[in-house]
Amino acid sequence: MNPQVLAMTIILTILPISELRGGIPYALAHGANPFLTYFICVLANSLIAPLVFVFLNTIHKVLYGINLYKRFFDSIVQKSRSKVHGKVEKYGYVGLALFVAVPLPVTGAYTGVLGAWIIGMEIKRSIIAITAGVFISGAIVSVISYFGIKAFSFLLG
Repeated sequence: MNPQVLAMTIILTILPISELRGGIPYALAHGANPFLTYFICVLANSLIAPLVFVFLNTIHKVLYGINLYKRFFDSIVQKSRSKVHGKVEKYGYVGLALFVAVPLPVTGAYTGVLGAWIIGMEIKRSIIAITAGVFISGAIVSVISYFGIKAFSFLLG
């Protein structure tokens, strides 16, 4: 994988909007090895959970005193709470892992961390559940992207 593709893949993978759904297809569309892509993207996305927990338990407390930050953060929390609440509260850490594993918009590691934090789940077990979800999601996105790209290249000849 060339350095530019690698850098953009990692950036897309750690962005809250795209996560694995952006990084993996990007790398594969640029001819990257599927196994290397999976490994790099899952590793990068797995680092999000501990980093966001550290942020929420330290820097967030300082920033929350700033009105603009508080309004922005509260709107994100409200959206996360509505997405995560039923599934995670009902099924616990397995529900958290499955929530993160579903590769749909607003179901990745960031929302999983916020949901776990809002509900008050144990950090260490939440990180394990979120990481498991990232591994599953990475596999799903990799398979769909790989075969989707192959199908389109076949159709386009």
